[in-house]
Formats: sequence, structure tokens, C-alpha cells
Amino acid sequence: MPLGDVGGRPVRRIGFLLIENFSLMSFAAAVEPLRAANVITGRQLYSWSIVAPKAAGAATSSGARLAPDLALSAAGADRRRFDDVFVCAGGNPATFVDEATFAWLRRQARRGTRMGGVSGGTWILARAGLMAGYRCTIHWEHVAAFREAFAEIDVRPTLFEIDRDRLSCAGGIASLDLMHALIEADFGAELARRVSEWFLQTSVRTGDGSQRMEPPARFNVHSAPLAAALALLQRRYTEPIDATTLAQAVGISTRHLQRLFLSQLGTTLERHLFAIRLDHARQLLRQSTLPVLEVALASGFVSASHFSRAYKTQFGISPRQERQNRAGYRSGTHSSGRDDANSLKKGEMA
Repeated sequence: MPLGDVGGRPVRRIGFLLIENFSLMSFAAAVEPLRAANVITGRQLYSWSIVAPKAAGAATSSGARLAPDLALSAAGADRRRFDDVFVCAGGNPATFVDEATFAWLRRQARRGTRMGGVSGGTWILARAGLMAGYRCTIHWEHVAAFREAFAEIDVRPTLFEIDRDRLSCAGGIASLDLMHALIEADFGAELARRVSEWFLQTSVRTGDGSQRMEPPARFNVHSAPLAAALALLQRRYTEPIDATTLAQAVGISTRHLQRLFLSQLGTTLERHLFAIRLDHARQLLRQSTLPVLEVALASGFVSASHFSRAYKTQFGISPRQERQNRAGYRSGTHSSGRDDANSLKKGEMA
């Protein structure tokens, strides 16, 4: 669509629902492209409003607080109409429980509003019951906990997903990639390109791109078999896997694989796998309300006492202390299970 032809369509009305502790970068990367589209064309193609559950607004993860244009607690909040609503959340979205907000989101969806989640915002939409049957994504630090909480939802480790009337992106600068796709769909590739250049975005990523660096860049390794082994471990770290099986999978001998771990990573395969499992456990403790026992099981451990010792050795605090120290944690919110070491079989790591 030529830029001169974009003015004949109605203004698209966007609502950004900000949840306490949201990421300012994720929000800015979503709203700024809309402003740029208006400036570049000299027309109001988009309008947007800041929405918050309460009149006090929502604070960003860095402490700044934004005053809302619309508070859901105000009388008449339902009278506002939006074409799209994006929920922006960060921190630990699992701890956000506000039935009034969930109900408002459901009412918006019933009216035909397209719903989107930014970073942890996908969790809020899922908790409201709006992601069932849809493909989605969420920031990588929330993926493990999201899968535990919403096993029935198809969540993918991608930059963004567009599935019919549901949008989701991993947050950060992935918001800019999502908005490029939406502006292109609304007003054509030329305007989307101009907006991307406005923000010095010389390479626009597609939605199916990876959120994290590939193993060669992430670990600074130069061996193709070792990179393949690292990628396989990252996908299967909760499963029983040994050096022989992994070496066969990447086409080298077990001895050669162990030498590569030592020479290029300065550690053994077993210690690297151990660290991956502990990092996974740390994410679950910080980003979910799963009992500690279930965190151990979900991270590939079969002995709660061994998990607790290993966790304290790695991070300097016990799993219980990690849970208690977590910002925003509230006891009594998990729905099932007990932290009972006797519930696990004796043994070490699977």
C-alpha cells in the first residue's frame, strides 16, 4: 500500500494494560512504532491508551510509575472500546491474581477485541482463560513455569506468535518485531519498513526466530558436534541422558565428546547438565508457585534432599529460601502438593 493511500481507514484503537512490575523496554518497543507510523504518514493511523487495574497505575520493573488513561476500578471502564488490547507484564506474573482484571479481559475478548500478551502478559491472558486452543509465546524465563501451569496450551520459544485473534511476543525488543508485522498487515510493507528504519532496525526478525543465542555464540564454542550436543542437552535436560547416548546422537565417540567439554567449556558433560537443571529449578522457584517438591521433579531430580544440597551449593541458599526471598511471593497460593522429601524415591539425578 503506498503511503499516500493509508489515510482512508479508521483509526485503530489500542489499549495497553500494564501490570505491576512490567518491563518498560517491552512496552516502549510496542507503543513507539505506533507513534512513528503516525508521524511518518502525517495521519493518525493508531491511537492508544494506558490501562491499569487501579487508578494509581502500574510501576515498571525499574521503579517508574505510569499514570493510566483508564483504570479498570473506575465506574464505566467497560464503555471504552478497543480494537486490540495488549497485556504487558513482567516480574513474576504467576503471582498476579485479580478477578476483576481477568473478567474485564474476557469481556473485551467477547466483543471481538484482538488480545495480545507482551513478555509475561501471555500468562495473564492464560490465567483469564483466553489462550486455550491458541498457539503463543512468552519470555524464555517464564516458559518452564508456564508449561507446568498450563500444560494444555501450545507455548513456543519464539519471538512472537500471531494466531488468529491472539497475539503474543517474548517482550524486550521482540515487541518491535511484532509491531513491524502488524503495521505491515495493516498498512503495507513500505510503512513497516520506514518505521523499522526510524528505530535503526536494520534487520527485522520473523516470529519464529529464537529468543536465545544459538550454542556456538552463547557458549563461544567452535566445534559443530559440541554445539549439537549443547543444543540437545538444552532440549532434553529433564530426561535421563548419559555421555554415551549423547555422543552417539552427535556422531562422535564418548571420549572425544568429554574432551570437547573440558577443552572448550572447562567442565564435564555431567556438570554442565547439572547446572542446566539447577538453572531450570531456579526459574521455577522464582516464576511459579509450584511446591519445592514438584520443582525438583520437574527439573530432573529424583531425590529432594540431593536437590536441596545441590541447590545450596550452587546458589548459596536453599530452595525454600529462594522461594521465600522471591519478590512478590505469597505463601499459600499453590494449589496442590507438599514439600515432602519422603515422597521422592531415594537416589540421585536421573
